[in-house]
Amino acid sequence: MHIETLRWEGDRPGHVQMVEQTLLPLEHVEIAVRTVPEMVDAIYRLAVRGAPAIGVSAAYGVLLGIQEDAGMEAGALVAKVGEVCDTLAAARPTAVNLFWALNRMRAKAEKDHAGGANGEGIVSGLFEEAHAIFHGDRDTCRRMGEIGAELIHDGDTLLTHCNAGALATAGMGTALAPMYVAKEQGKTIHVFADETRPLLQGARITAFELMHAGIDVTLITDGMAARVMFEGKVDAVFVGSDRIARNGDVCNKIGTYSVALAAQAHDVPFYVVAPLSTVDPSLDSGDLIPIEERAPEEITEGFGKRTAPEGVKVYSPAFDITPARLITGIITEVGLIEQPTMAKMEDALRRGGVDLSGIETA
Repeated sequence: MHIETLRWEGDRPGHVQMVEQTLLPLEHVEIAVRTVPEMVDAIYRLAVRGAPAIGVSAAYGVLLGIQEDAGMEAGALVAKVGEVCDTLAAARPTAVNLFWALNRMRAKAEKDHAGGANGEGIVSGLFEEAHAIFHGDRDTCRRMGEIGAELIHDGDTLLTHCNAGALATAGMGTALAPMYVAKEQGKTIHVFADETRPLLQGARITAFELMHAGIDVTLITDGMAARVMFEGKVDAVFVGSDRIARNGDVCNKIGTYSVALAAQAHDVPFYVVAPLSTVDPSLDSGDLIPIEERAPEEITEGFGKRTAPEGVKVYSPAFDITPARLITGIITEVGLIEQPTMAKMEDALRRGGVDLSGIETA
């Protein structure tokens, strides 16, 4: 069984219960998030992380900010929804699901207001929308898992980078979902998990999650990925994504590009597993995706222990871009996009119900 990352507790007023991921794997505890500032803090410091989970958390964060305002005048309430969305949007810059979810919540409030809803109606509508985002993510994860599992054969050894499992979503994960479904199907698989610096999500979270699910996993450092491919030990790579450009360029945790280059050099299929909500159709290429830079201390004194000289310069981008030309396929809820191009990405978006006509591109 995979781990449940977060959930809404109670009705109104309610709160969010989530796994405190910064304590994994030494402690598996949940925290209660009751206010918008607490949700911003949870997203920023990676108590909750992974693009889909961040999106769901943001939607629930809106509820935290307006759940007791049903008596407010409708226009003022819509304005407050916008303010709450703006506050949550500042938590992290790269994961597009954050903005996708907030835009859905903002649009829902505006639509209900335009339809004549009062404050109570707007709040009720936002609760429905947030829960729909939560359940939609769970369904999407399952669907991607089923599609991706078709690419996994009994006895395969897979490699993954960072964490794109249940703890990165509201469901069973993105990149790990095909592994979970493959296990359900009775396939025997083995997984190499890159540790993924600087915060070691692969070591702390992916390894923990796969072991919890009973999947055979071996932890390696980031620099070992090419070696195990050279030794012929990897049949395919599965990774997630925080944002995908319209042309199929993929943004994921730093080090993913290196894994893709190594996979190409050793003729290992490289798959990205991500919902269409992770695609940003307003950006024509990955060069335009904003890359978050993390605090130097995460490298120089990670987890409270200094491992670098005082005063050394540090460059710490949290993500990199893998060009579409290195990607064997992108697995989405509408199917596998093989060797992604802009035309193929646009076709998948349309099949997923995305109207591209009004989207300005950069």
